[in-house]
Amino acid sequence: MTHPRLPESDTEELPQELLELGRRISALTGSQQPDLQLAFGRVVDSVRRRRRILSLVQEALSQLRLDIKYLMFDLEMTRKERDELKRQLDEL
Repeated sequence: MTHPRLPESDTEELPQELLELGRRISALTGSQQPDLQLAFGRVVDSVRRRRRILSLVQEALSQLRLDIKYLMFDLEMTRKERDELKRQLDEL
C-alpha cells in the first residue's frame, strides 16, 4: 500500500486536477516515477507559493483600501477646517 505524497490538510488548497495527477504519478511503476514525483513536488511547491503570494497581495490591497478611506476622511476634514477658518477670517 502506498502512502499519499501530500498530507490531507495540504490537499485542501490544491486544485483537484493537480491532486489527480499526483495520484496517477504515485500509481506508476518504473524508472520514470521518481523523476515525475520530483517534478510534481516542484509544481506543488510553486502552486503553494503562488497562493501565499496572492493572499499577501489581497491583504495588502485591503489595507491600502482602508488607508485610502482614512486619507479621504482626513482630507475632507482638513478642507472643512480650512473653509471654517477662512469664513472666520472673512468676518473680521
